[in-house]
Formats: sequence, structure tokens, C-alpha cells
Amino acid sequence: MCKSGFLNYLKYEKRYSVHTITAYDTEIQSYLYFLEKEGFPFEEVDYKFCRYYFATMKENGKSASSVNRAISVLKSYYKYLQRESLVKSNPVHLIKALKVGKKLPVVVEKEKMTTLLDQMEDLEDSFENSRDFIVVELLFGTGIRLAELLEIKERDIDFYNKKILILGKRNKLRFVPMYTSLIHELKQYLEKKRNSKLQNNSEHLIVTNNGKQAYPKLVYRIVNKYLSMITSQQKRSPHILRHSFATSLLDNGADLNAIKELLGHAGLSATQIYTHNSVERLKNIYKQAHPKA
Repeated sequence: MCKSGFLNYLKYEKRYSVHTITAYDTEIQSYLYFLEKEGFPFEEVDYKFCRYYFATMKENGKSASSVNRAISVLKSYYKYLQRESLVKSNPVHLIKALKVGKKLPVVVEKEKMTTLLDQMEDLEDSFENSRDFIVVELLFGTGIRLAELLEIKERDIDFYNKKILILGKRNKLRFVPMYTSLIHELKQYLEKKRNSKLQNNSEHLIVTNNGKQAYPKLVYRIVNKYLSMITSQQKRSPHILRHSFATSLLDNGADLNAIKELLGHAGLSATQIYTHNSVERLKNIYKQAHPKA
């Protein structure tokens, strides 16, 4: 019911990203399909039916976090329908999220990342290798998100003031600083990009071998390829480098509020997970190093 109106509300009023809107769309579509399969009219949905829907998700093997995401999406959906006077009540309102054990962010040790970047600098001098190096160094060196990396345009880089303009979630702009070696590598990459005479001439910083704006799967492949050289852990996504960036800063004494600003978090609670990560690392070091541990 009025799904398209809700999605437009998320896009134009809430200013959610395309990725988030797609996730919402998928959750709502799954819910509507379940209603149709059960032969249950949308207008008659109540608290008990919603509990039955979420319980069925759990029985079908969905994780607690997946069920909680569905609860959150449908709460927002019904809240919107209430606002538009399309339903009288929100049947999901009183349903509580399932308990989920806290998962610490998976990271790659900064020593391993430093070694990897040194190795990548010694690769054959080519546009592709230079681009891959910039992808890995930007993600680890600035902590930006994958979507933010893909949206960087050449004009967003301020070499004089050593910073990059980043378009974050909900179209929020922020600057991230650059260190001297990253500036040097970016200049070299841009020179190769211009001299390579690519078929297309995208204004975006990260491009394919044909010069078109890069896409998520390409960056995933690049990161997975190079992280597999230094770690055997299963998770080797671009977001791991964001976690590694934040954890490295915290381990070296950076202020939590400063890390929050660099990451583009809306609130401090999202950043605080890294404090738990650092404590766990200290515990492990203590156990390994102390004679009575």
C-alpha cells in the first residue's frame, strides 16, 4: 500500500542513499509478498499478525539482526502511512527488537596495512595498479565509505589545503584531511589517468580501465585481491578498511569526537564501538605478554 510514496518520502524528505532505499524496498516487498501468500488483507494486519511474520522469519533461519532490520523498516513504513492517514494504527509499534550479541568490528592490523601499501608501491608502473593503490590507500588512509569513494570527483581534491570534500550519507558534506604521501600518490595517479587517454573521460576520481565511473563490485574485487595477500580472514570488504582506520586512530590516542567527525557519523554512539575493539586488543596483548595472565 502506497509503497512508492514511502520510498519517495525516504528519497526527497529523509534524503536516504540509493542503497538504503533499495534495502527498504526489498524489506517491504518481502512483507507484502508474505501477506499475499497468507491471504491476509493489508487493512486487517494487527500486532499479532506482525509478531507471526517476524517469528516466521526467525524460524526460516533469518538472523536476529535481519529480523530487527525488518522491524525497523516496517515501523517506519507504518508511521508514514499513519501520517498520511492511510492506516489508523501502527501494528509494529509495540514490537521490540530481538537481542543481538555485540559484534566487534573486524580490522586488519595497521602493521600489515603498512606492509601491503609498501608492496603495492613497488608494483609495475601502470594506470590500473596506480588506481588500485589509490583505492586501498584512500579507504585506509581516510576511513571513507565505499559509496563516498565512488562519488569523489577530481575537483573535490584540494591539494593546497590538503583535504578532500566528501559527500556523505543524507547528502552531508565534510572534509577529510590528506597526509603528504597520499597527496603525492594522488598527483601521480591523476597524471597517469590523463596520459592514459582512456576511452571515456569521467570527472570521477576512481574510474574503470575504460575511464567510466567505477562501480562497487570493482572496488570490492580490488580490496579483496590485495587484502588476501596479507590476511586469511574471511571478511575482506572495503568497510574493513574503514574499521581499521578508526581503530588505528583510537589505538594511537585520537579523540573519539575527532574520529566521529572524520568518519561522518551522525552521533557518538556509532563511533563508540571502536573503544570496545581497542579494549579487546589490549586484553589480548595483556594475556600474551604478562607472565601471570
